[in-house]
Amino acid sequence: MPSPREQLTALFNAALAAADPAQRVAAAIDSLPPVRGRLVVIGAGKASAAMAAAVERHAGAFGGRIGGLVITRDGHGVPCQHIEIVEAAHPVPDARGRDAAQRMRDQTLAGLTENDLVLALISGGGSALLALPAPGITLEHKQQLSRALLASGASISEINCVRKHLSALKGGRLGRACAPARLVTWLISDVPGDDPSLIASGPTLPDATTCADALAVLARYAIDLPDAVRAHLESGAGETPKPGDPAFAQHTVRCLATPRMALDAAADAAARMGLRAYVLSDAIEGESREVARVLGAIALQVAGHAQPFAPPCVLLSGGETTVTVRGAGCGGRNVEFLVALAQTLRGHPRIHALAADTDGIDGAAELAGAIIGPDTAARARAAGRPLRATLDANDGHGLFQALGDSLDTGPTLTNVNDFRAILITG
Repeated sequence: MPSPREQLTALFNAALAAADPAQRVAAAIDSLPPVRGRLVVIGAGKASAAMAAAVERHAGAFGGRIGGLVITRDGHGVPCQHIEIVEAAHPVPDARGRDAAQRMRDQTLAGLTENDLVLALISGGGSALLALPAPGITLEHKQQLSRALLASGASISEINCVRKHLSALKGGRLGRACAPARLVTWLISDVPGDDPSLIASGPTLPDATTCADALAVLARYAIDLPDAVRAHLESGAGETPKPGDPAFAQHTVRCLATPRMALDAAADAAARMGLRAYVLSDAIEGESREVARVLGAIALQVAGHAQPFAPPCVLLSGGETTVTVRGAGCGGRNVEFLVALAQTLRGHPRIHALAADTDGIDGAAELAGAIIGPDTAARARAAGRPLRATLDANDGHGLFQALGDSLDTGPTLTNVNDFRAILITG
């Protein structure tokens, strides 16, 4: 019989397979409308290069009429014949992303006609990669605010609200630049609720938020603002195209992969193992350690009282939690979750868990996440890294690397947010 670690790993692998960009694009390619002119492929995100490569493989009818530019994270590039792939920094933007974004707007999308089709391939991570600042805003301004917001505990929707109003492309501006061509957007969702306007800060979608909303987020987390940024937002110069804008009248939007699809695939894999699986939510947000305490209490109730579910079973959840980094560690919402979960479980002999980011990168570490078991707390103490001190330092990655319990997938070339599985054995 597979060990709990093997079972949890198999569930995570099933979730990743369900979000594979190549398979999802292959299933969608026949939905593209007829095109008399060119197929121009643009995109940004951790899955965008893999999506572009799949488009090239399956859109043979376009022949030499395919071209474009896609920006992806370092290490996530996939070779393409007709579509240029540029790698850039994430989560803090760099000059490579800025320069490629400017070329996308000023060159790739230049000279479009009504006979052309623009296919936008958008996935998580695109906010940092599509890094062309609005007039009067510098790349350094965006880098400064990105670092502050990422460490503040702000939710992804709050962070993206700010990003939209400081960008020359996000919040629908890239979509506007595609006129007069027809626009189709394919998305791989990494946001709770799968709101298309939030994925990668909605570069091809109209935006309902305002400059005032962005200022409120920055005030809520006491983020210091450069004078140019404050003036840009207070003047309304950063306002985005709004719902109802005629530029989006012929726009078609489709989510190819979502967190729920990944969780459902994991549930199906659990059933094949003879495990009952319960999807608690695909959209959990909040501080990682607080989410861990709630889910840990539910797991203890299941193990101790067979309520609300009878063991053996697995509790599945997704979403995007946050970490307010106060210690010297690098954070990572999934490992922070696991450290707090191990604290809550207090070595319960029948509970194991895995938490990982489906893109293979949890926070600032090049690791997907980790696995815990009943002996995690004892082993942490023996290694001189007690759980409470680890949590205070926001150093989950340091702990799990020391214990040999880290998950190192490398770039998965997809991104459907966090994956959590808590296994309660019989």
